[in-house]
Amino acid sequence: MHKILIVEDHADIRRLIRMALEFEPVEIHEAADAEAGLAAAHALRPDLVLADVMMPGAMDGLDLCRALRAEPALATVPVVMLSARGTAVDRQAGLDAGATAYLVKPFSPMQLLELTGSLLGTTV
Repeated sequence: MHKILIVEDHADIRRLIRMALEFEPVEIHEAADAEAGLAAAHALRPDLVLADVMMPGAMDGLDLCRALRAEPALATVPVVMLSARGTAVDRQAGLDAGATAYLVKPFSPMQLLELTGSLLGTTV
């Protein structure tokens, strides 16, 4: 079973993502900020990270992505950046930080399922 880590500061958005994925064969874990997300990633070794770009605290989602890429054990984990900011500059910043994909909010549950399935190599 694949492990997905959701790193999002808004509980309602975490809940919506969880609801979209809960009937799929995945184990879902959550963190409310980037620092907790990094600690969870070290502990869990997830197969996929879904991370908000803008989060409170010392680290944002881009910092989290860069930190994951700097860790040999986590460097190859796909990271999907989630953001309300969808300009070309914003997307490029996500890719430059090492993101595998960039999904602009609001996104449909089907978009999330298709992208997740594609990155995990499953029919999610």
